[in-house]
Amino acid sequence: MFWKHIASAILKNRLIIFICVLALSAFMGYEASKVKITFNGGKVLPVTDSAFIRYAEFKKTFGQDASSMVIGIKSPNIFDKDVFNDWYQIGEQLKKIKGIKAVISAANIYNLQKDTLQHKFVLKPLVSGPLQTAEAVDSVKQQLASMPFYKGLVISNDGQSTLMAITFDDKIINTPFRVPIIKKINQLGQAFENKHNIKVHYSGLPLIRTVVGDLVAHEFSLFLSLSVVITALILLLFFRSVFPVIFPVLIVILGVIFSLGVLQMMHYEMTLLTGIIPPLIVVIGIPNCVFILNKYFHEYGISGNKMAALEVAVERAGITTFIANVTTAIGFGVLCFTNSELLTQFGLIASIGIMGTFALSLILVPIIFSFLPAPKASQTGIKDSKLMDGLLASLDKLVHTKRKTIYLTTAVLVIIAIVGMVRININGYVVDDLPQSNNTLHDLKFFESNFNGVLPLEVSIDTKHKNGVMNLATIRKVEKLEKLISSYPEFSRSVSLIQVLKFSTQAFYGGRPEYYRLPDGLEQNFILNYAGNSGKGTSGLLKTYLDSTHRVTRVTFEMVDAGSKKMNTVLAELQPRIDSIFNPKKFHVELTGSSIIFIKGTNYLLKNLYESLAWAIVLIAGVMWILFRGIRMIAISLVPNLIPLIITAGIMGFFGIPLKPSTILIFSIAMGISSDQTIYFITRYRHELRRSKKSISQIVSDTIRETGVSMIFIATVLFFGFGIFAISNFGGTVALGVLLSITLLVAMISNLTLLPAFLLSLEGGVDRNKIKGPDIDE
Repeated sequence: MFWKHIASAILKNRLIIFICVLALSAFMGYEASKVKITFNGGKVLPVTDSAFIRYAEFKKTFGQDASSMVIGIKSPNIFDKDVFNDWYQIGEQLKKIKGIKAVISAANIYNLQKDTLQHKFVLKPLVSGPLQTAEAVDSVKQQLASMPFYKGLVISNDGQSTLMAITFDDKIINTPFRVPIIKKINQLGQAFENKHNIKVHYSGLPLIRTVVGDLVAHEFSLFLSLSVVITALILLLFFRSVFPVIFPVLIVILGVIFSLGVLQMMHYEMTLLTGIIPPLIVVIGIPNCVFILNKYFHEYGISGNKMAALEVAVERAGITTFIANVTTAIGFGVLCFTNSELLTQFGLIASIGIMGTFALSLILVPIIFSFLPAPKASQTGIKDSKLMDGLLASLDKLVHTKRKTIYLTTAVLVIIAIVGMVRININGYVVDDLPQSNNTLHDLKFFESNFNGVLPLEVSIDTKHKNGVMNLATIRKVEKLEKLISSYPEFSRSVSLIQVLKFSTQAFYGGRPEYYRLPDGLEQNFILNYAGNSGKGTSGLLKTYLDSTHRVTRVTFEMVDAGSKKMNTVLAELQPRIDSIFNPKKFHVELTGSSIIFIKGTNYLLKNLYESLAWAIVLIAGVMWILFRGIRMIAISLVPNLIPLIITAGIMGFFGIPLKPSTILIFSIAMGISSDQTIYFITRYRHELRRSKKSISQIVSDTIRETGVSMIFIATVLFFGFGIFAISNFGGTVALGVLLSITLLVAMISNLTLLPAFLLSLEGGVDRNKIKGPDIDE
C-alpha cells in the first residue's frame, strides 16, 4: 500500500515534482562544479590512531617530512664544466620561485668553516657562480669529495650519479600551487636533458601525488564517458528503442551530479577512490530505470492504459529496486566502519549516491514517460531473442536434470579456490597503483638503485628530559642507531644531529676529512659554543634536528618502496634491536614519517576491511531476514553470493594478485551488488509460491524464465561497466574493475544455477501456508 501511495503521489504532482527535481539538480550541479582534486593523498589512518597522533606531533615539532622533490642524473660527465654550470643554474632558477624553500645539489651546497675571530661557524657556498674553467670544476669536485656529509646525499657512492633536492614551502605543499612549480621543474630538467643528452629523473612524494592527481582527473572524465556510452549501447541492444535509452542515461547522469554535489557539500576532495564513484553510479543506477521501464511496458501491454501502467510499475518495481539498492549501498556503506577518512568518504558518498540515484529513477522515469507517447504495441520491454530463450531453457534443463553435477562442480571449484586463497600475498606499495610503464615508477627505481630511495623515514628520539639529547652518551646511542638502520639495504644513509656534529668537528679542525667524527667530551663544549654563536649557520642546522628544549631529536632516512610485507618484517626485526640501544623505560623511540604511516595504514585497512566484509554479510543477512523470515532461506540466499567471493579470492592467489586495500574492497562491494540478483529471484519465486498452485518445479522454471532476462541484462551492464576500469592507469583500479566483473559474472551464474537447485532440493519441505515475510512482486 505504501508504494501504491508513492506511485500515485508522483504522478498526481508530476509537474511540481519535476520542477523541484530540476531546481535541485541545478543547485547540485553548481556545487559539483566546485569539486577539487586532493593534493595530500588522503588520510588512511584514523586521526585517533596512536601512530597518526605521533606523526602529527612530529610534524608539529619538526615540520612536514614529505615536502621534498628530487631530480637526478647519471653520467660520467657530471663534473664537465658546461654540465656542472647548467646544473648550478637550474638550482639558482629554482631558488627564485615562490614556494620553494631550499635547493641542495652538488653545485648548490655549503661548506662549513670556522671563524676563529668570532668563535663561530660560517656556512659558505661551495659555488658562488658559474665556473669559468675545467680546473675550477675539478677543484669543486675535490672539495666535495673531502666532505663526507654530502656523500650518498647529493653524490652517489660510486660518484656517477647526482641529485638535486628541492624542498617546498609547507604552506603550499598540499595545495594546487605546487602544480605549476613542478611543471617548471620539469621544464628546466627537460631543457637540461635536451642540451646535454643526459636523462633527467624525477621523484619524491610531492611529484608522485601530483602525477596521481593528474591521472585521477583524466580518468574521471574518461570512465564517466565510457560508462555512459557502454550502458547506452547495452540499453539499445536490449530495448532497441530510443526513449528507453536516452532518458535512463540522462537520469543516471543527474545521479552523478547529485553525488558530486554531496561530495562538495561535505567538504570532501576527489581522491583516487571517490574519482571512480561517477562511473559506478552510472553502472549501478541504470538497472533501476530498466526494471521500472520493463514493468511499465509489460503492464501497458496488458491494460493499454499508460498512466495506470506507470503507477503499477512504480508500485511493484519500486519495492524490489529499493531493497536491491539498499543491499548495494550496504556493500559500500560498511566501508564507513573502517574509520579511515579515505574509505569512509568513498563508502559514504557512494552509498548516498546509489540511494539518491534510485530516488531519481523512481521519480523521473514515471514522470518523463507520462509526458511521452504511449509505447507501441510491439514494445513490451526488454526484447526477447532466440539466443536468450535458448540460454534460459538450457539453464532450466540443467537445474532440473543435473543438480548433483551443479553441486559437485561447485564443491570442486570452491576447493580449488581455497587452495588459491592460501597463496594470496598480502602486500602494498606506495606507488602500487602506477602502471609499470609510467616514468614516475621508472624514475623511482633510479633513485632506489643509486641513493637507496626517496621515501621519507623519520626516527623520533625522546630523551624524556630537557637537554637530554646533548648528553654525550645519548649522542653515541643515536650514532649507533644510525649505523644499525643504515646497515639495512632498504634504507639510505642518515641525516641528523650526529652528521651535523661530525661536520662541525671537521670544520673545527680546518675541514680535514679524517676529523669527520663526533666530538669527544672536551671538544663538545667548544664545538657547541661555536655552533651556538653561528646564528642561521650551524645553529640553524641544529634546530632542524632538535626541538626547542633539546629533549627530542630526529634522524632522517630515505627508503626504497619495498612493499608493506617486507617492511613489516624489517620493522619487526628493528624494534627489539632499537630497544637494546635505547632502554624503553628511559627513552621513547618512534619510527614515523610518511612511509611508516603508509605501511601502518595498509595494515590498518586490511584488518578493518575484513571487518567491513563481515558487517556487509551480517547486514545483508538482516535484510534477507526481514524479507524471508527463515534461517534456511537466509542460508540459501547467502551461499550463492559467498561462493563467487571465494572463487575470486582463489583467482587472486593463483594469479599472484596481492591482497591490498584496493583489492579487498571488491568483496564487500560485490557482496552488496550480487545480493540484488538473489533478491530478484527469490522474491519472484515466493510471490508465485503464494499465489499459484503450480508445482515448485514449475515455479522455479517460470522464475528462471521471468527473472533470467533481467538478471542477465544487469550482469551484462555490470560486467562491461566495471570492465572499463581495466584500461585504468592505476593498478588498484584495474584489479577492482576486472575482479568485480568476474565476481559479478560468477554471481549471476550462481544465482541462475545453484540458487534454483537449492530451491528444488527443498521442494519437499516447503509449506506454502507458512511462508513468512512480505509478498514482493518483481
